[in-house]
Parts: sequence; structure tokens; C-alpha cells
Amino acid sequence: MEITEFTARRQTLTAAAGDIAYTESGAGPAAVFVHGLATSGALWRHVIEQVNGTSRCIAVDLPLHGGTPSRADLSVTAMAQLVVDLCRGLGLDRIDLVGNDTGGVVAQIVAASHPELLRSLVLTNCDTEGNFPPPSFLPVIEAAARGEIAPLLPAAAASPAAARMSLLATGYEHPDKVPDEVWREYLTPIGETIERARGFERMLAALDPAELEAVSGRLRRLEVPTLLVWGTAEEALGVEWAYRLRDLIPGAREVVKIDGGRLFFPEERPGELAVQLRRHWAR
Repeated sequence: MEITEFTARRQTLTAAAGDIAYTESGAGPAAVFVHGLATSGALWRHVIEQVNGTSRCIAVDLPLHGGTPSRADLSVTAMAQLVVDLCRGLGLDRIDLVGNDTGGVVAQIVAASHPELLRSLVLTNCDTEGNFPPPSFLPVIEAAARGEIAPLLPAAAASPAAARMSLLATGYEHPDKVPDEVWREYLTPIGETIERARGFERMLAALDPAELEAVSGRLRRLEVPTLLVWGTAEEALGVEWAYRLRDLIPGAREVVKIDGGRLFFPEERPGELAVQLRRHWAR
């Protein structure tokens, strides 16, 4: 599915805490997809195209990403509440939840706080307890706290060539093959203006390991069927953390490795994730 076709379906739910943008397609049991920092719900477009014959697929845009406006509270706990608010607003009482990158942290907090909402959980390469944020990402967070990230974002947002040289590009096996319109979809909301860039900088600086640690005990009691699908070439969120999650979550039984996959393998290699989703969901 082309990104323009996907984003043309974007809708907005008005919730008490603010508007929430999401994209929906397909019919059947509801599956909610959560992206991470500096992407959007469009990350999942190819996967959704391959599974929406079996599911009602809903890709949420987190605050300041895609079509969702910024919010005063940009913590991952607040993002998790946004996902819950979207589910309640759409009348969803049971979902299959899928997360990637920081969206995997959001998904873990949703699962720990509202296990009754989940039919199943799937996590792809994402931050975990003990690796949130990853040590290699700490210099970026420290630079954000000093106000040094925002001035760099407008140039990346304005130029796909510059975006291909950015940190975001390291999440792809083949960043040279990412279409220009994808870079614009991801980077325009967080960097088109210095005001947006400052908001994203504030989001980076707000990343707090204590928020994931706070739900650790509940994750250790989580019986929801959980599948871990992990790209093996992602260094900061390496496959060893998938096994840590398997040992942490009682409902987790299996780690599926995507050989050579990087952080954004759901976008680059959607078929390999889609077949695992269908199997895990048994549909």
C-alpha cells in the first residue's frame, strides 16, 4: 500500500485529553498497532495490507506524530493512556496489540495496566526493562535536554537526502530504498518548524526508565499470549532483549528471529511479520 493511500484514510477521534489520529482498514477482531519515535502509524501500512482480510486494523499516531497534535504530557505513560482512550472511544473491548520501538514500551504499559483489554500481545524490536532507553541512545536524550536536537530537525524534515543521513535511517536495512514521501510523513510533524522540533525534543527528554520499571511487577504476572518477533541486525534493541522479555512475561512462549532485520523491519519486510501475526492470532 502506498503511503499516500494509507494516510488518506487517516481519521481523528476527539477524546477528553485531546484529538487522536488513527488509520483504520479491514474487518474482524480488532488489532491495534503502535509505532515508536519519529515514525507514525504509516510504519505498519504494508503489514496491515496483508492482514486486514482477517482483522480490523487500527494504526494509532502517537502525540506529535502523524496527524496527532502535541500534548502537555509526552511521557510514555501518557502515550499508553492515549491508546486506551482510542480503544474506548472506538468501542473496542478486546484487542490484539502490536508495538515497535518506543511503541513497544507503550504497548507493555497498556498490557500491564489493562490486561483485560488484550486478547494478545506482539512486540517487535523495542525498549525493555533494563534497556529503556538503550545506552547508545542516551547521548541523544542528553543533547535533547540541552536543546541541541531541535535545531537539526528542520533540515532533515525539508530534505529526504538529509533524512537518509539521519539517525532514523539506521533503523532500515536499505534506507536508500525508502521513498521520499515516507521521510516527509515521518519527519514533517516533528521537524517542519522549530516549534514542532522543540516539542519532539521535549518528548525525547521525557523518556524515563522509571515508567517502565513501575509496571515491571505487573508484566511478571501477565498471562496474555505474547509473541516476540525480533530483527537480528538491530544493535541497540538486540535479540537478547527479546529473550529477556520471554523470561519476564509468563504469557510469552516464543521468540521469532527475522534474520538481518533492523528496527523497522515491519515496514521493509512486512510479509515476515504478517505471517507470524496470522499464526499468533489463529486467523
